[in-house]
Amino acid sequence: QDAIDRKEKRSETFKTAVHGLETDTPALKTEELGRRAPQWVRDNLVTMCMRCKEPFNAITRRRHHCRACGYVVCARCSDYKAGLQYDGNRPNRVCQECFIFLTGHTVLEDREGKHKGILEKGAAEVSSRSLLCSSLQLLDKNGKGGTRGWFVIPQDDPLVLYIYAAPQDVRAHTSIPLLGYQVRDMPQSESRHLFQLVQSRQVFTFVADTEELKQRWMKAMARSAAGITDPEEEEEDADP
Repeated sequence: QDAIDRKEKRSETFKTAVHGLETDTPALKTEELGRRAPQWVRDNLVTMCMRCKEPFNAITRRRHHCRACGYVVCARCSDYKAGLQYDGNRPNRVCQECFIFLTGHTVLEDREGKHKGILEKGAAEVSSRSLLCSSLQLLDKNGKGGTRGWFVIPQDDPLVLYIYAAPQDVRAHTSIPLLGYQVRDMPQSESRHLFQLVQSRQVFTFVADTEELKQRWMKAMARSAAGITDPEEEEEDADP
């Protein structure tokens, strides 16, 4: 029953996320860590640790919050204590990165400057610089069930559709190269707004929450499928 309740809450979160991410509060600046209480990222907005990216589960990998940055992290990534100024310098559970910053420990591995593919970038980071992002449902092959997720076409990789399990996840779980696909409209079925990506025998069927959202996705996917990466390029093609 607990698992069912969590799934229902997650579904409700995705429905409201169509109009944007639920948490618009900016992350604390580095110099504010420990000095000001963070706003915690909500548990149901993530499905994996925001530091090590390992998926959460109810038994061996549970959710915890870093008291310095507010990220949702696993026990292994939050197995640290640091005094926080906003809490009278009492020791609080923090993630490894905040622990290193707050205690002055030397960083063993310099992660700055390393190139990360979009699959390894957070959903919120990619969504903020996207051509289009929202919640959609991707149906399975028989069209009777499917998985709801957070879908993004990034500005810096506009020919690929990235799929996250949740709008605050730190890693996409899959991607679909859009170039060469056909975008096919489908009649409304049981109040579901359906459309497809089709290429040879490969078919992806999507469900949008509204007709307006469906039309926006069809237009964005059609442009990417045609290799159009610049909005001005489409306008020039439309001129007589």
